[in-house]
Amino acid sequence: MLTVHPTLLIGPADWQPECMPETEFNARVEDLWRSVPEAARVFLCGTPRHHAELAYLTNLVPKLEPALALLSRTEPPRLLVGGGPNMLGASRPLTWIRDIAPLKALDGVDKSNGVLIGGGYMTSAARRAFGEMPDATPLLWTQMRRKSSFERAAIGEACATLSAAMAAVSKAQRAGADVTGAILAGERAANERGAQDVRALFSVDGGRTLQPFETLIARTVDPLQIYLAVRQYNYWAEGFVLAARRPSPIAEKAAALLRAAIAAIKPGASAGAVAQMIETGRARYGVHAVTADAWATSLGTALEEPPFTGSGATFETGEIYSLKVGLTDNADQNAIVSAMVAVREDGSDVLWTAD
Repeated sequence: MLTVHPTLLIGPADWQPECMPETEFNARVEDLWRSVPEAARVFLCGTPRHHAELAYLTNLVPKLEPALALLSRTEPPRLLVGGGPNMLGASRPLTWIRDIAPLKALDGVDKSNGVLIGGGYMTSAARRAFGEMPDATPLLWTQMRRKSSFERAAIGEACATLSAAMAAVSKAQRAGADVTGAILAGERAANERGAQDVRALFSVDGGRTLQPFETLIARTVDPLQIYLAVRQYNYWAEGFVLAARRPSPIAEKAAALLRAAIAAIKPGASAGAVAQMIETGRARYGVHAVTADAWATSLGTALEEPPFTGSGATFETGEIYSLKVGLTDNADQNAIVSAMVAVREDGSDVLWTAD
């Protein structure tokens, strides 16, 4: 899900080697080299807004200015960071890479026989410095979909934080809290568990549309459709819940379809077949606009991974998905529910669900 991005990223982002050891990053880099056998160098760009690829290979999340990782087959990795000399020291705790220099040091770097990742996040002027260098971003995205045991553990922690935050929102809403109070209860619960970042969307029109939390809303809403995303150890978990003080038939229908979709997921399962099952089972309800084109999305160091909707796409062992079922009667009845699901060798594990 795309959400409003904070102006300044302030959450804890230090590298935690006990959770994500240097050997894990080295293995990822080696996998990348196998994907680009002809390349001698990889140039990897990240910004405060778009940094999934950079975080995946370096753990660094730029907070103010862009950063660039330089990977070489023959030399130690380097990080070039923007934002002035003060950012050199500030960046060191955020990454396993030891050689950190100002971004302007790129001027003297050999760019021959290289590939570029994240070039679409650069300014036009910065991108011109790399000429016609091949784009290897899609190759890395393919690699990022299969999660290691360390990644699954990180996402598991994010899911635990998401669970605590959603429980706090629902409890506050049932107790009569206004929209602001309910959302702040969720954010507080996430922050108490050490979340790096918390994003929220909600509805004040019965779940028909979603909006970001930008101003105080001193009114109670029942039911309250809520979306929360939390990040921990650089990995995201997200979820939709319809918080309500009384049963909602449309939410119960959406939850039943979600459970059926989860039960159908196993290695090799067709994404198209699962989508068709949801389509057939929704009966008289329409598909909610939010989930129409993104009912299954791979989640990791980014919230904006490409939707998993291709006709030939299949679920595979080691992948982790956010599954969403959204229904509407095109009037005042609407509901979106979701789950975080890990695909294992003989089925799937639910890491978090709205049920």
